[in-house]
Amino acid sequence: MKHPRPDGVDPHARSRARRRALQAVYAWQLSNTAINKVIDQFRNEQDMEVADLEYFEDLVRGVEANLGTLDEALANFLDRDIAQVDPIERAVLRIAAYELRHRLDVPYRVVINEAIETTKRFGSEHGHTYVNGVLDHAAAQWRKAEAQAQRKP
Repeated sequence: MKHPRPDGVDPHARSRARRRALQAVYAWQLSNTAINKVIDQFRNEQDMEVADLEYFEDLVRGVEANLGTLDEALANFLDRDIAQVDPIERAVLRIAAYELRHRLDVPYRVVINEAIETTKRFGSEHGHTYVNGVLDHAAAQWRKAEAQAQRKP
């Protein structure tokens, strides 16, 4: 299979991996099921061959492994406790925070755009504006050099 980018990343498969990761993290948040079991369920039940399975697993395991530090870091940009955030938006924010802090190979604008689009698809009517605001502020701090370089004419 030929990838559209020279680095071998298929952006469409990555987008699908993020959507599946959102569903998996959402299910995990609500059920407190072991993360391995959630991943196995998605591997068996979802059409994972159209998604980047490796990236899906990295996102889901990354959120679970770094949950405390991700929530703590997000708290600086939230107007309420993380537990009070809508469960879909909470899952999106946790995945995006993981990408912004641990997947420096992914441009911050891609992370934010994917989070907004995923929230539009699965979240509440205006959830994407909340997610956008939180992640814009987070990226400006966590990816300061990259954000400043993007803003220069």
